Amino acid sequence: MKGVITINGICYIFAACKENSEEILIFPSKRDIIIAADGGYDILTEKGIIPDVVIGDFDSIEGNLTHENIIKHPVEKDDTDTFLACKLGFEKNFNNFVILGGVGGRIDHTIANIQALLWAAKRGGRAFLIGNDVVMTVIFNQNIAFSADFNGKISVFAQEKSANAVSIKGLKYNAEKITLAPEFPLGVSNEFVGERAEISVENGALLIVWEQKFKDFIEKINDFII
Repeated sequence: MKGVITINGICYIFAACKENSEEILIFPSKRDIIIAADGGYDILTEKGIIPDVVIGDFDSIEGNLTHENIIKHPVEKDDTDTFLACKLGFEKNFNNFVILGGVGGRIDHTIANIQALLWAAKRGGRAFLIGNDVVMTVIFNQNIAFSADFNGKISVFAQEKSANAVSIKGLKYNAEKITLAPEFPLGVSNEFVGERAEISVENGALLIVWEQKFKDFIEKINDFII
């Protein structure tokens, strides 16, 4: 990918929302990095997970912040704490991101985290936002594939402007080089049917949302990283 130096690792970002946090369990490799975004530090502390970096304005941390690698920002800033963590991950040459604790709670922060998915995709990366048994990602002029053992609902939405030459294969409703517009949710509520599925877009960005528990996604994460 242009502009990105990949080290084939994953940047795990923990945001502050505690919904479904009891399911969170990761086993990072030496190539991965864990970043706590503000209150995400509390979630990690409860699980005995030590992040590599803690970043944010620290207005939502409930416990004692004791860490050797802290990056503090002012409360009045342009970026959310989660977005700051994404930027830091790119600075450290990661292009695969898993954002946890970023769905639920304040709806405006959930929307902001979805925008971060697009930001990552347009810079050659791929970010996943996970919560409430749903996984979200954005692809930009790319494709994404799913193995035949996926099940449940999957939806596809155009982002920022119309997405052209969108193809959907192996799902209940398929399409060949259609245009999806951001003001018309044509791609909502598709379904896996026990076949290998693939979604691609030649010109534009797609938000893809599918049903999957966190533990099942983590088991398949190597199928998705770029």
